[in-house]
Formats: sequence, C-alpha cells, structure tokens
Amino acid sequence: MPPAAGRICTPTRNQAVNPWVIAMTVMLATFMEVLDTSVANVALPHIAGSLSASVDESTWVLTSYLVSNAIILPMGAWFSMLMGRKRFYMICVALFTASSLLCGLAPSLGALILFRVLQGIGGGALQPVSQAILVESFPHEKRGMAMAVYGMGVVVAPVIGPTLGGWITDNYSWRWIFFINLPIGILSLLLTGWLVFDPPYLVRKTLANGLKIDYVGFGLLATGLGALEVVLDEGQREDWLASHFIIAFGTVMLVCLVAVVLWELRQREPVIDFHILKERNYMLSTVAMLVMGFVLYGSTALLPLFLQTLLGYTAMLSGLVLSPGGLVIGLLMPVVGMLLRKVEARWMVVWGVLVSAAGLIAMSRFNLDLDYRTAVWSRVVQSSGLAFLFVPISTMAFAFIPKERTNHATGLFNLARNIGGSGGIATVTTLLARRAQFHQSVLVAHMTPYDPAYRQALVQSSVLLQAHGSGVADAGVQAHGLLYGTLLRQSSMLSFSDAFWMMGVLFMLIIPLMFLMRKSGPARGPLVVE
Repeated sequence: MPPAAGRICTPTRNQAVNPWVIAMTVMLATFMEVLDTSVANVALPHIAGSLSASVDESTWVLTSYLVSNAIILPMGAWFSMLMGRKRFYMICVALFTASSLLCGLAPSLGALILFRVLQGIGGGALQPVSQAILVESFPHEKRGMAMAVYGMGVVVAPVIGPTLGGWITDNYSWRWIFFINLPIGILSLLLTGWLVFDPPYLVRKTLANGLKIDYVGFGLLATGLGALEVVLDEGQREDWLASHFIIAFGTVMLVCLVAVVLWELRQREPVIDFHILKERNYMLSTVAMLVMGFVLYGSTALLPLFLQTLLGYTAMLSGLVLSPGGLVIGLLMPVVGMLLRKVEARWMVVWGVLVSAAGLIAMSRFNLDLDYRTAVWSRVVQSSGLAFLFVPISTMAFAFIPKERTNHATGLFNLARNIGGSGGIATVTTLLARRAQFHQSVLVAHMTPYDPAYRQALVQSSVLLQAHGSGVADAGVQAHGLLYGTLLRQSSMLSFSDAFWMMGVLFMLIIPLMFLMRKSGPARGPLVVE
C-alpha cells in the first residue's frame, strides 16, 4: 500500500536515540513476559493449597496464560497497523503489568485464571513487537549484537524462572511472583514513552479509512491455537487419543489451523501474512526455532523434575543446578553477536547444536548416584550450545525480510518457538510416563524367586532390616517392598535417560536445515540480497 493511503508515523527523535538504550528498554518487558511462562511452575502446589484447589485444577493457571499468549502473539502486526506500534506496545505492557497486580491479589482460583488470561493477552505481543523494534533500530552489520541482547531475555528467562519462583515461594508468598512485575512494567512504560518511536515506513490505517477487521481469520486462529494448547497441556493427563475430550479438541485444532492458513492466503489484509514463508531462509529459520523451543522448554522442565522426584532436591536447589547454565548463556550471547561479524551464521548454529546435543546425551547417562557438580556441568555444556543458536537463527531469519514486513515476520517466528515449547513439555511428560511403564515391565520380569541375583538381594535386604530391629517375618515383607521401590526408581531413571537422549537426537534435525539456507555471509556491511 502506498504511503498516501494512510497516516504515516514519523518520529522526530528516532536517530537521536542510542539503539543500545532502545535494546535494553524493550528487553525489560520481554524478559518479564518470558519469565512468567515458567516462574509459576514451581509454585503450583502453594497456589492450589492457598486457593483451596487441587494441583490438577491449578495447572490451568499455566494453561490459561499459554492459550491467550499464543492467540495474540501472531497478531501484533495487525494491531500495530491499527494503533501504531509504539502505542500498541505500551498498551500491552500496561495490560500485562495491571493484570500481574490482579493475579497477585486474586481471591480464588477462578479469578486467578481470568487474570492470567488477561496477562497472556497483554504479554503475547511483547516478544514479536520488541523484536521488530530491535531489528529496525540497528544497521545490518550490528543486528547480531542486537539479537544477542534480545536473546538474553528470551533464552535466559525460562532458565532462571523456576529458580526465582522457588526462592520467592519458599521465602515469601506465591503472590510475589506476580508482584515483582510491577516495578519492571512501570519502568518499561516510562522508558518506552520517552525513547521509542514508530518508523517512517509504518503506515497506519484506521477502521474509518479502510482497515477491515478479519473476523473469520481472528476466530479461526484463536480457536485453533486455543485448542492446540489445551491438547498439549491436557493430553497426557487425559491419555491422548483414548479420550473423547482430546479427540474433540484435536479435531477442532486441525480444522481451524488448516482453515486459517487457506483463508489468510486469500486476504489482502491478513491477520497473519503466511506469504512471508516463501522466503527460504525465514521459513527454515522458523522451523529451526520451533525445534529449539521444543528442546529448550522440554529440557528445562525435565532436569528439575528429575532432580526433585528421584534425587530429593528442593525446588530452590534444583533451580540452582539450572542457574549456572543461564549465566553461561548471558556471558556468551555478546560473544556470539561479535562472532557473527566474522563467521557465517549457519556454521555457528551447527556448532551450537552439536555442543548442546552433547550435553543432553551426557544427561542421558545420569544415574541415581548423580552428584551436584556433574549435574551442573552437564547443564552448562548444554546451555553453552544454546547460546550459539538463538542469535544466529534470528539473524538468518530476518536477513532477507523487508523492514515493512518485519512485524508479520516476528509474530510467526516467536509463535513457532512458543508452540515448540508447549510441544516439548507435553512430549516430555508423555515420554516419562510411557517409558517408565515400559522399563518397569522389563525389570519386573527379573523379580522372581528363580532369579539368583534377586534372591541374593532379597536375603541381604532382609538381614539388613533385621539388624535394624525388624522381626524375621516383617523383614521378609519389607525386603520385597524395598526392592520393588528400588525397581520403580530405576524404571523412572531409565525413562529420564530416554527423554534426554531423545532431546539430544532431535536437536540434530536442525543441522540439515542449515545446508538448505541461502548464503548471506558474515554481517560486515550493508545487506546485499543474492
């Protein structure tokens, strides 16, 4: 659409503002929003107890946020065109901050779920809009460093979220995991109002001068993504396709998501511009980001669960195992940004995948005698690889995207990571349950009086129990129970090993995508499209 067709937002101080100040400004809200996807996980038992609900019911505190977040996330471009990007961004920050206050004050579970929906609506557009602001604020040769700053918020936040949530919940109250958003949100609003401006090429249209509301597109997208999040979150609990509930939502999801793609491809002013996927580097980078989100969120949920359920770590201590990995990512991100000016992005991605996969495969060799130091170093190795992924993938994704289409591109790109994250958590949960049953059925076959090793273990356990005061008959029964408990722990341990190994192997799928990328070269100067 030519500029004359709408009102053009023309900043007067855009060039006067240091882009690094803008980067830190938009990272504040992004960090706050991404943090809230994981900070509440460890507080669910406390929330359930405080609000007189079951733990199963309290999981809707997570689901409601993810559903509303996913629905609004790809619509940032449309709302930016309607309201102006700066105004829309500030509205989102204000809504997120206000709903965080309401979440902390919620008197009941129903109220908390409602406020989490509002929080997800406010937070959903923060990631793509802030990334769009960063992409256009920096010249091409400095874009890698800009993505490094943004990546510190997106990658580090879900890593430290469980640690921070555990510490706040243990020492104060679960309500403070929401209250901590207030000062950050207010500071973000003040800085955004002062420093951020809409670019001159962003054409605004209003409903009065021709902008149409795509009700069908909105409805299909909201219903499809909402059904997808419910399927992923409730699938294992409802036994997947054995449940009519999951089948119904899965059908709705499939029909709506296919329909929204077909519908949006025919619209002149779509809610989501799927035509942008024709750009090869962007499409391949989006797929790579989906896989990365799958592994990042899946492994971040997997390791604390293993430490707490099998090794008896507290929520705080298990979070401390993850924290050094987050510190490593934060330290390496600027280094990666500088390396992008000398090394082609796709080779850095290959290196990062290999290192991160090596860390995950090392975790697949964990056992029940694992010490704290080994757990920390395995996570550090995995995290050091992750640092080489987000920035190069983001740089490749937007290398050939025109600036006027950046809003549409960032929405789909971030949606892919969020869907990947939800899929990763759902897959990990299912894999642990199914593989634990499989390993239990294999191991229990050896628990027979005809097995010499089992007989010997039974005798030794019985003698040990008698030495601690049990009678002969009681010691025999207790020995059977003791060995069966050991079997359950071993079967769970093996299921965790399978999940870690699967994550490591799955990560390797990103490598072939890099060889299909269109070469863009290191970011040394102005971009020249091949």
